Amino acid sequence: MPGIVGIVGLQLPPEECAERVTRMTRSLVHEPFHQSGTAAFPELNIHAGWVSHAGSFAADQIFWSESRKVALLLAGECFCSPELRTRLVQAGHQFGTSGGGWLVRAYEELGGKFFAELNGLFSGLLVDFQQQRAWLFNDRYGIERLYWHESAGALYFASEAKALLEVVPELRNFDPQGVAQYLQYGCTMGEQTLFQGVRLAPGASLWSITPSSRALRRYFTPAQWEAQPALNAAEFESSFRATFDRVVPRYLEHAPQVGISLTGGLDTRMILAALGPERAKLNSYTFCGLTRETVDVTIARQVADACGMPHQVLPINEDFFRRFGDYADRTVRHTDGCFGALGAHEIYFHEQARRVAPVRLTGNYGSEILRSMSTFKPLGLSHQLSTLASSTGQQRISSAKHPVTFAAFEEVPWNLFGTLAAGRSQISFRTPYLDNEIVALAYRAPQALRTSHEGASRYISAKDRALGSIPTDRGVGGATGPVEMIRRTFAELVCKLDYHYSEGLPRRLAALDSPYAAIVNGLGIAGSHKLLQYRRWLQKELAEFAKERLTAAQLPFWNQSFVRSMHDQHVAGRKNYNREINAVVTLETVSRTLLKHAPSN
Repeated sequence: MPGIVGIVGLQLPPEECAERVTRMTRSLVHEPFHQSGTAAFPELNIHAGWVSHAGSFAADQIFWSESRKVALLLAGECFCSPELRTRLVQAGHQFGTSGGGWLVRAYEELGGKFFAELNGLFSGLLVDFQQQRAWLFNDRYGIERLYWHESAGALYFASEAKALLEVVPELRNFDPQGVAQYLQYGCTMGEQTLFQGVRLAPGASLWSITPSSRALRRYFTPAQWEAQPALNAAEFESSFRATFDRVVPRYLEHAPQVGISLTGGLDTRMILAALGPERAKLNSYTFCGLTRETVDVTIARQVADACGMPHQVLPINEDFFRRFGDYADRTVRHTDGCFGALGAHEIYFHEQARRVAPVRLTGNYGSEILRSMSTFKPLGLSHQLSTLASSTGQQRISSAKHPVTFAAFEEVPWNLFGTLAAGRSQISFRTPYLDNEIVALAYRAPQALRTSHEGASRYISAKDRALGSIPTDRGVGGATGPVEMIRRTFAELVCKLDYHYSEGLPRRLAALDSPYAAIVNGLGIAGSHKLLQYRRWLQKELAEFAKERLTAAQLPFWNQSFVRSMHDQHVAGRKNYNREINAVVTLETVSRTLLKHAPSN
């Protein structure tokens, strides 16, 4: 995945420091279309490197100011507000047609206020030669990650943990607390990682680095947005319409080709409504499963047709299963274990998406930010699998936080990061729902709108009647009346039945899971909404893969007799052990590809 790496203050000869940074940089180069480079700033004893997608926002590094007194290494993207653009132009700065060169100019204009003005998902190392100071920073949410470790007076940092493991071998051990969190929630939380001695920087981190000192602070906290006064429904909807209309077009900038991933939901449709005629520039596509087209595909075709956009279906084919072991290893390795082996479809799909366009515009996180929808909850793994979680203490998700704070600063960067990381190894990823202006405004929404889809539906219909007339995959939108209410209820029921078939019934109903699955299969509901059918695939196409990987999983925190038996029970259809199989195979892959061997590609 594209990113940055570096070492600060290492007391070794410069050529040895450069060799280590070269190895760190190389460990982030996962694909032939990734480009990379390294740099040394001896005045501050900093050696650094970067990796980017060819042709992306960060591709033309290193970014230098006109005076050559400021240098910037960057991962991710930043979007310039009209106000800041005007200020820079008035100051005589020139904007190119692409890339992040304007950022160093903005730093020269704004000074210490620069970091709080940044908008996007990014991390960076900025070197100010005039001040003899460097700044290491990331975005407000911590989605563009910075892993770090300090030892012997040196600071190691990287966008991927594997770069630290590459040059500090003593870090190649599991952290019991991190594994316990992973087994409980499917992710680590806060500054915790899976790796002993490796920390994760919180969002809005800002290191100040001089030849004699290093200090870490945060340039922003959610409390600054939480303190805003609430708006009533009419005020919020009016403000949202104006803000969304202004913000969304900036997500088409600096990219010759942008693809948009269409689903049957509202969030991508809101983006299309905001773009108006500009959406004709987009290529659209929808991911699809193996055996049947989902409701998402059917609706996406209608949406694309209403917008006059070309549309493609990107399916899972038999080659996915033939190469599944490789896709699983790449997924776990590229994401440092943040996304599991049963997330292998993300790289597979995004390899196809890159052939459509190198940038993906998506409605991801709209439901979490605007409507407080959440999937962040305990996995509910069988207590027979491992005693590690209970022996190291149970982590709890706080329900006292503001719902937007929870979504933007915890659920997305912790629980949903793995999906994003896997996809970003193949394409650049853009969503307006994490734009600073949109997130800040979401804090001001009244409760009634924060838990309803009605505001989104009204926005779409007001902007584009044709788009508003197409019901969603759950029956929302379109005409109203008794018939439509029945249709909506039926669509919601089918969606939930398919979800519980794929993911399993709640634990209290686990004894009914097998007959329930037979009924849903018999009714032809299975796979109508959920394109990923890992439950069935692990019984058939992936049964041998799972057996082989489970047999190899000899980590000390597993109950080996249960691991041996759960595969047979899953294949026989007596139990649904999707999540348990994923946990065991994922950590086995982390151990094999990142801990036991040097992770260089």
